[in-house]
Amino acid sequence: MPELDLKKVVRTWLESCKRKGQISRNTVAVGIVVLDHLRKKCPLTRGDVFSETGSEVKGARSGLHAILREYGIPETFLKEATTRQASHDAERLLDRLEFGKTLGRTESETRDRALKAAIEVLRNRAYDWLKRQNLKISCDRQFSPSVWVHSILREAEGRSGGRVEQHLVGAKLQKRHPHKSVPNYPGHAGDLQTGRQADFDVDKISYHVTATPSRAVIQKCKTNAESNRHPVLVVPREKVPNARVLAEDEGIGNRLTILGLEDFMAANVIEISVEQGTDFFATLREIIEEYNRRVEEVETDLALKIELQ
Repeated sequence: MPELDLKKVVRTWLESCKRKGQISRNTVAVGIVVLDHLRKKCPLTRGDVFSETGSEVKGARSGLHAILREYGIPETFLKEATTRQASHDAERLLDRLEFGKTLGRTESETRDRALKAAIEVLRNRAYDWLKRQNLKISCDRQFSPSVWVHSILREAEGRSGGRVEQHLVGAKLQKRHPHKSVPNYPGHAGDLQTGRQADFDVDKISYHVTATPSRAVIQKCKTNAESNRHPVLVVPREKVPNARVLAEDEGIGNRLTILGLEDFMAANVIEISVEQGTDFFATLREIIEEYNRRVEEVETDLALKIELQ
């Protein structure tokens, strides 16, 4: 397969993997892993690439950082590419490449040069992602703190996946309770992975944070209530009515506190400012500094960091 054709195959494959108009890091990373497999052995069998269950691509978990480093991509790009979508995307790429059957008939140096060129296409995608700028938020000092928070959520829309919301609440809770240790989890970490009952447990309160309230999170709140904990669900203000309907439908409407994230944050900015004798913007800046620290601690997507202007 000529070099230019192989690059074209990878570009076409990337376009076919778009979801909601975006190409995920998992797709880019798993593509590099697949092409790296083909550099080492060509053609491939399914057993060379996929785990016994077929749910994971070999090298996409513990070996991912070593593979990315080989092609000059820093570890901050992605921890592991083990989503179900990544496995499906890998199989689609291998199908397009016939698992390397045609490539295997080409001269080894020509094949390796073509594979390196195809990997370069994905490497450039990775660097485009790594060069993304932080969330820049302009805060008019005459506006209320709730308007500032709403500006953050609006700017993060399409990039957050709920992570901005989660880390904002975590930072706010840590600032409000400086002598307590508020847990910090990456946005993709599931409850079963961490053994947690909520995003944040502080004393007898279980906080759940989500950008899109669902029946599943309401059921988690119900479990908290049944365990004699008070569940608090924090969602963007516009999602509060939907969350209340779901809570009533699950029979937990009277046992659950539902708060709009903008108002939840703003109330604490005001309270802390009064207690410390500082202005609202200075308090918000302190919360954002904690937010950025938490993002740096657990996330690979450092473009989620916020710059206040």
